[in-house]
Amino acid sequence: MKAQLLHLDNDLTHSFNARRDDTPQYHNIWHYHEELELIYFAEGSGTQFIGDSVRRFESGDITLVGSNLPHYWLFDEIYLRDDRPQAADIRVLHFKENFWGHEFTNLPENKNIKDLMRISKRGIALSSSCRTETIAHIDAILDSVGTARLIHLLQLLVTIAAEEQHDLLTSTSFTIQSQDQDADRMRIAMHYIGENYRDQIRLKELASLTGMTPNSFCRYFKSQLGKTLFQFLIEMRVKTACNLLMENKQTIKQICFESGFQNFSSFHKYFKNITGTTPLNYQKSKS
Repeated sequence: MKAQLLHLDNDLTHSFNARRDDTPQYHNIWHYHEELELIYFAEGSGTQFIGDSVRRFESGDITLVGSNLPHYWLFDEIYLRDDRPQAADIRVLHFKENFWGHEFTNLPENKNIKDLMRISKRGIALSSSCRTETIAHIDAILDSVGTARLIHLLQLLVTIAAEEQHDLLTSTSFTIQSQDQDADRMRIAMHYIGENYRDQIRLKELASLTGMTPNSFCRYFKSQLGKTLFQFLIEMRVKTACNLLMENKQTIKQICFESGFQNFSSFHKYFKNITGTTPLNYQKSKS
């Protein structure tokens, strides 16, 4: 149930990778890599899994994923169909923590960047206040050659590091585990959960898909994500409900079932336990 290790090789003319994708195939497996990843969804939406965090991502979002932090983006069906009416636009950078040299990384003037590298191991969702400048640097990197690429990456990291408060994605209890070659189990599990969390998750079926007994699967899931499968599902459903409540296109009762809860009382109970407020008050506060 571990994430898949990906090796991202640079060519001889570049010290870090920068690319632009129009299909999600490079992003739809549960994986990790030594390189940090900065990903900008110019066009694309779905559910992102980063460590023990589950969130909705939308067009315009930018996320920084730290070294060896497992992640997976489950794109909405509109971007996955063979006859898809809408192509994705994904711009992504991969770079190692000290790709420009140990001495440069440890210069006193670069302490803010070094600190950013450290906290990125929890994953960072960039705020709207720094997106415009960050996007400009991402596009400049894609269009530049030579030293200009390095300058734009440095300016990009300085921009992100200057944020007063970072929106960290994983919980404080989540730790990056040592990974092994048992890659497919977590990929299969996360894909199954992502596809079925709005319905009743059948533990026996999920465990069978990963080649484990239900008890073994539950123990292993908790050892990897620091929470039980039940806790993970409840949080995922509540976060889905939060997104739907902010859209304000459905009634609260419709949102209850659309987000995967089987009855209104449990929806109300778990929503308040996690958010500290009722669905109605949450919706009013976001309108």
